[in-house]
Amino acid sequence: MLIDSHCHLDAAEFAADRESVITASTISGMIIPSVQVSNFDTVRALAHAYPGVAYGLGIHPLYVEHAQDQDLVLLEAALSAYQDDPLLVAVGEIGLDFFVPELSVGVLREKQERFYQAQLKLARKFGLPVILHVRRSQDVLLKHLRRIEVSGGIAHAFNGSQQQADAFVGLGFCLGFGGAMTYTRALQIRRLAQSLSEETIVLETDSPDIPPEWMHRDFLAVPTELRSLNQMLLRNTPCQLPRIAECLAALRGVSLTQVANFTSANVLRVLPRMKAALHSREG
Repeated sequence: MLIDSHCHLDAAEFAADRESVITASTISGMIIPSVQVSNFDTVRALAHAYPGVAYGLGIHPLYVEHAQDQDLVLLEAALSAYQDDPLLVAVGEIGLDFFVPELSVGVLREKQERFYQAQLKLARKFGLPVILHVRRSQDVLLKHLRRIEVSGGIAHAFNGSQQQADAFVGLGFCLGFGGAMTYTRALQIRRLAQSLSEETIVLETDSPDIPPEWMHRDFLAVPTELRSLNQMLLRNTPCQLPRIAECLAALRGVSLTQVANFTSANVLRVLPRMKAALHSREG
């Protein structure tokens, strides 16, 4: 059993073939986090349309710049309305992004932190774990997590230090590994993938983003003048997860079955409502 713990299948990149992408996958489960108020209903509808799919509700830090305070009110209302929906597994995708220079300072940074804190409080209020966006923001994310305790979750696309990894794990989080791990030059990510306890790792694709190394290699093989016509070669999908899992297995020197078993068990531990989505697939 493999679970894609983070994929944005509601994205515009899947407008033409979303159903075939979902049904073509051989994995057991997928989690679709929202990024803004306008796609709350979309991710929920997708989860209820396909077995094995669950969703999260939250406001992504890259969307906070154009969000209004009313959006937090709408998020609370949605969480209240759907709190008994077994396919609502987390508050997310939320977090902080300091990679984009203009978002890392001044008013926009303050707004990011304010929205992050508010969403942590909503997660605590509704007893839900969180799915965190972590990009050059690990220490500040941790600072707020220590102040506003939530029931753990997933630090998606983790790319921090061993010390930061240990801090997230200590707060009840698993760490998401996906396409970035497949690049040989991603030394720190691969070291963590090798050395972390198996109880701390979950797998993800972040579809349609973070294409694994082989997809990027295929894209570069296309003549430069034709690359604009072949952008779909870089569209990541959940179908890539088994090969990503093989990469993790090779790094750790274990079998693919072992990787599938422990990463899926970890998702079910930190996002316990995911069991309902898997049951819908089995049914």
